[in-house]
Amino acid sequence: MTRDLLQLAADLVAVPSVSLDEGELADLVEGQLGQCDHLITERLGHNVVARTEFGHDQRMVVAGHLDTVPENDNLPGRIEGDRLYGLGACDMKATVAVMIALAEELTETALDVTWVFYEAEEIAAVHNGLRRLFAERPDLLECDVAVLGEPTSAMIEAGCQGTLRARVTFEGRRAHTARPWMGTNAIHRLGDLLVRLGQYEARRPSIDGCEYREAIQSVFVEGGSAGNVVPDRAVLTVNHRFAPDRSSDEAVAHLREVVGECDGFEVTDLAAGAPPSVSHPLIASLIERNRLPVNAKLGWTDVARFAEHGIPAVNFGAGDPAHAHTRGEFVDRGDIELVHGALRDLVTKGA
Repeated sequence: MTRDLLQLAADLVAVPSVSLDEGELADLVEGQLGQCDHLITERLGHNVVARTEFGHDQRMVVAGHLDTVPENDNLPGRIEGDRLYGLGACDMKATVAVMIALAEELTETALDVTWVFYEAEEIAAVHNGLRRLFAERPDLLECDVAVLGEPTSAMIEAGCQGTLRARVTFEGRRAHTARPWMGTNAIHRLGDLLVRLGQYEARRPSIDGCEYREAIQSVFVEGGSAGNVVPDRAVLTVNHRFAPDRSSDEAVAHLREVVGECDGFEVTDLAAGAPPSVSHPLIASLIERNRLPVNAKLGWTDVARFAEHGIPAVNFGAGDPAHAHTRGEFVDRGDIELVHGALRDLVTKGA
């Protein structure tokens, strides 16, 4: 390791890159990697892709997003001892620093590597850089396996759960609250469903040794028109997190069954999960040679985009995800160097 990775991460934190404003950081990455003779570097929007073409039989994509959530009085960043504080330090400029360092230094490898630095991960999917690359330049993402640099405390978070949101509507009939028997209270009709959701026993399936934990939660309630009117309409929005052994259609059918009788059921957001993929030889080697703990990823990440295209993928990056998006966001040197060492070992030795 020839570069101070903590300082490199601090240099990246110093370049603001809130979603849809990643241009300056993309310029920096393109400028640095574009000077490397062993890399072919291309750009699409604020997405920078640098790849080797050594002619190996296998190719791995390592992907990380350049954007951050909005500032929360956490810029500029600062280093205190072996810890970096600042916006994006954990999510995920520390791992982007690892990617830049490895892309520059690894001129001899056991497999070809595509380093993908993409835009707009933190906002609506329509803006997502990986989504755009798969749609417009899928050739740049062709590979045997992918590693997504989301913060995982330098552990493997395998696959991801799917996510589904639906609006459940209950109709009623308006009346004066002094004469409620003349109407039907739509909000009261939510009661049975709320009780069922509160008592819902979620599945905890084990897939390839990884335990996923499903959930259904109420996240929004809408209803009522005035303080003296029996409401004639109420809408409950529910979020279902489902394990990757369920398809999207199966998840919708399950949620519909749990909801039961209602007057309207509208799916407003749906994204499939991704299988663990820990048995793939390259991922298994990454885990075994570095003695990495493996947990199921309970949230949704862009590994699902790779899974959608038949590409095994895992989450592996520096920083504790519990501190991502917080005002006190930080990352430790040890995490960064562990991720750097593990990825370097995999790229130089293969499976």
